[in-house]
Amino acid sequence: MFNTKKFNEINSFLKKSNNSTKIIAISKNHPKESVLEAINSGVYIFGENRVQEAQDKFQSIKQNNPKIELHLTGPLQSNKVKTAIALFDVFHTLDREKIAREFAKYSELLVNKKIFLQVNTGKERTKSGIFPEDTKDFLFFLRQEMKLPIIGLMCIPPIDDDPVYHFNKLKLLANENKIDELSIGMSDDYEKALQFNPSYIRLGTILFGKRL
Repeated sequence: MFNTKKFNEINSFLKKSNNSTKIIAISKNHPKESVLEAINSGVYIFGENRVQEAQDKFQSIKQNNPKIELHLTGPLQSNKVKTAIALFDVFHTLDREKIAREFAKYSELLVNKKIFLQVNTGKERTKSGIFPEDTKDFLFFLRQEMKLPIIGLMCIPPIDDDPVYHFNKLKLLANENKIDELSIGMSDDYEKALQFNPSYIRLGTILFGKRL
């Protein structure tokens, strides 16, 4: 069940505060019916974590609704890169050389696509993402050698930390590397993320309820 009231509330807050942040409605583990309900409520940006699930739900939806923008917000396996490029418009989790090289093989398919580099700001072993100190060199590799359309940085703060510390760290890294866009903030911490004027906040539970 999609929470239209909450979506409209957050959207109108963004407009009133002249914030250019866009909401990604994270529809992973929710049925196609909930997605269609969200579309009827005016949502056009969705996030999915797995290529196969996204294909099952969005292939026909995207054909019928060219305005729909689909974001990959979960890790990507190298053998799924080509399929993912055909389906998704924006990628939030590029995090290693192997995936970058796979993307580079399909440069002609990346026209109009956008990619965020995932940074592991908390250096957690269980999380994807490059470490902050490797950002500069890795960005050079991605942009200059692989020629990938990197537009921003993304992070997921450690669950027990103050997210503001991590959002600030990511913002500083972005400034140092002349990057304009951030993908930060989820259902529990999006209000804190908005202080940093991100391009996207990724909202799942607050809009769709608990995952199935």
